[in-house]
Amino acid sequence: MVGQERFQNINKVLNARLAEKKVLIAVHRGSWGGSIIENTIPAYMAALQQGADMFECDLIKSIDGQLYAIHDTYERRLLKKMKNIKTMSSKQIDKLQYYNCIGEPTGQRVQRFEEVLEHFTNGELFNIDRAWSILAEVDEVMRKYPHAIHQAVIKTPVKDEFLEFFQNCPVKYMYMPICYSMDDVRKALSYTDINIVGVEAIARSEDSDLYAAENIQWMKDQGLYIWSNTITLSNYDRHILCAGYDDNKAIMEGPDAAWGVLMDRGYNVLQTDWPAQMSKYRDQKFG
Repeated sequence: MVGQERFQNINKVLNARLAEKKVLIAVHRGSWGGSIIENTIPAYMAALQQGADMFECDLIKSIDGQLYAIHDTYERRLLKKMKNIKTMSSKQIDKLQYYNCIGEPTGQRVQRFEEVLEHFTNGELFNIDRAWSILAEVDEVMRKYPHAIHQAVIKTPVKDEFLEFFQNCPVKYMYMPICYSMDDVRKALSYTDINIVGVEAIARSEDSDLYAAENIQWMKDQGLYIWSNTITLSNYDRHILCAGYDDNKAIMEGPDAAWGVLMDRGYNVLQTDWPAQMSKYRDQKFG
């Protein structure tokens, strides 16, 4: 069981899924390719259809306060625009269209966060990312959709301003701090009125204290799941997130060489770009 007992009604879907699956599969911006674009409802649906238990939803706010599901800084690739989308109005954003993997227009537009909440109402789990500067706005929107409190896990870096927001927020959303050390974990846990359900553990190498087996077990003993990012963002050291046991290694050398290492280590939520392969491997590993 993850989370404090007093928050178990909020966390019931997450706990049921963990009990059933042992290791949960989270998917980076949904599953995308061809003319299915990342951070859209079709991409999220595709991820779930490929065996994912959770999809990641990046959020931004327009200059007039509307929330959209998109990762800013990728405007040139996705929208053929050089301007950061966070500097645009909702009227401007609603006129944009996505381009597919070969640069052809798709006719698909950037989707509002409320569209995502309206679509996924049957216990689908999702992780809200990159929203730490707009937490009040996220809270305002999510209160319109009570089902989402049982489905959304919100994550932020470990900073006092973000921890204080969740400490003081009347709605006890499921929360996951992004941690780079055990000091980060302890700081987050010092805020006792936050519904912390897990830790995103960034392990740059096997020497990271967040990779140490005893620390992983200690965090689990505190009622936390341990999330590891197996996504391969680049070959540069600054993007090593899981001690080198990433998706590329799993695909090229076999899943035992990467995903299996992390599962055996005790990580029980893995974020990937390859949910179908990971789902098949998980089913074989856990029967």
